[in-house]
Amino acid sequence: MTRFDLKARLLAYGLSALAGYVDALGFIALGGFFVSFMSGNSTRLAVGVAEVSSNGAIAAGLIGAFILGVVFGSIAGRLAGLRRRPTVIGFVSLLLAAAALLNALGHRGPALALMAFAMGAENAVFEQGGDVKIGLTYMTGALVKAGHAIAGVFFGGDRLAWAPYLLLWGGLVVGAVAGAATYREIGLSGLWIAAGAAGLLALIAATSDDQGFESSH
Repeated sequence: MTRFDLKARLLAYGLSALAGYVDALGFIALGGFFVSFMSGNSTRLAVGVAEVSSNGAIAAGLIGAFILGVVFGSIAGRLAGLRRRPTVIGFVSLLLAAAALLNALGHRGPALALMAFAMGAENAVFEQGGDVKIGLTYMTGALVKAGHAIAGVFFGGDRLAWAPYLLLWGGLVVGAVAGAATYREIGLSGLWIAAGAAGLLALIAATSDDQGFESSH
């Protein structure tokens, strides 16, 4: 996070909020499974296997959809070159719109699978050289880095180096609160809002090329 300029960080915060929003919609609709947090689904998979429960199959399906999303998001980003970020985010917007349409047509299961696919694709936004520089749909790494940065303060490190990581985490939490509140009112129709928000973020990302996002420091 600290290697990227302010505009890139703000974009990352917005995308983490989007991930939290979509994950909350999926979590409630699926009764405790995730469409963006695959560590949680991995545990559900393991427990489901141990208990010989259909929950294992649900978790496995979501993990598979997420991985496929990562693959196709990465391919789209590599083909786009310097326009990686607006291209990938635009792709995510289209996927979320397709999921909303599927849900509206009564195809709830495929819609939920496509949500996981979209969240996998989102993680290609900040990919460089095959390595994801900023994880957008999972926050364990961000919290660990925040903790390391806080510890570093006691040894002369930057006093605010932890802030970008906690803001990234905070974005996901705020988005999840909004997603849960939205689901209570309109259910998975809230995906239309997510698709629109992703489209707006794609337009914002399009105002600068990818090379301008990373700080030289």
